[in-house]
Amino acid sequence: MDSSQPEGDVSVQSSSAKETQIIAIYGKGGIGKSFTLSNLSYMMAQQGKRVLLIGCDPKSDTTSLLFGGRACPTIIDTAARKKQAGEQVEIGDVCFKRGGVFAMELGGPEVGRGCGGRGIIHGFEILEKLGFHEWGFDYVLLDFLGDVVCGGFGLPIARDLCQKVIVVGSNDLQSLYVVNNVCSAVEYFRRLGGNVGVAGIVINKDDGTGEAQAFAKAADIPILASIPANEDIRRKSANYQIVAHPDGEWGPLFAELATQVAEAPPRHPNPLSQDDLLGLFTSEEVGRDVVLEPATQEDMHGGLIVKKPSLEVIYDDV
Repeated sequence: MDSSQPEGDVSVQSSSAKETQIIAIYGKGGIGKSFTLSNLSYMMAQQGKRVLLIGCDPKSDTTSLLFGGRACPTIIDTAARKKQAGEQVEIGDVCFKRGGVFAMELGGPEVGRGCGGRGIIHGFEILEKLGFHEWGFDYVLLDFLGDVVCGGFGLPIARDLCQKVIVVGSNDLQSLYVVNNVCSAVEYFRRLGGNVGVAGIVINKDDGTGEAQAFAKAADIPILASIPANEDIRRKSANYQIVAHPDGEWGPLFAELATQVAEAPPRHPNPLSQDDLLGLFTSEEVGRDVVLEPATQEDMHGGLIVKKPSLEVIYDDV
């Protein structure tokens, strides 16, 4: 409620007038973004929030855990099918709900038959026609693939489509490499006048070795939650079971994550150089004790090079 409103007056705010937090979540494929987001969105809904979860990954698996292993019809495929039939896409064709969470998948082209990033852009064009900017949600969570540097996947950062970015990583070099790249992209567009910042990192499958914590400290981003490498979580996730029940073992963890996601402000990250990123790991793990030995032309030819006279005609300076 607006603090400037006169005391005693009662106003009813339509849901479409709500200020929506649009948050883009990035991370390496397989790091657990879909697991994290399905449970996070479920917890937020249990707390009384209106949440829309949008899968922006060509694998179209963001919502599979939320829907108990069922595939959700994608916006791209549905739009193509409807167009062929001369019909319009309706919201009920592509958006589904469970436990108070509304969810959909953008989808993408078949393997080798198109550009995934262009598919993302086309998907958002369809969402705009369906009224995306007039919908009344407290939170819109966008699940993006972080491995690909294509501009389509960087759409929320490049065009200020979201207010903040959250990254998901673990204690391994590959996932932190992706997280660092996302931080670099955020800073690049900030220098060009963008407003998106990084709200923090969720450490998934945390085995306690500490590399992700060290990265967060070096990159100057907060840790929003550490989800342990736990057999119960792994087993339930593999069986498409939600673990973020308020009265369950993992309820408090996701309740705290929901609070952190809602309140953490966007901030300037400090992306690491390649050497600094490798420096988070011991030399035995990354082979940092190797000395770079320059190659020679003899190496490239597999032996001695037989010099041939040049046929180039060189004219004396006039």
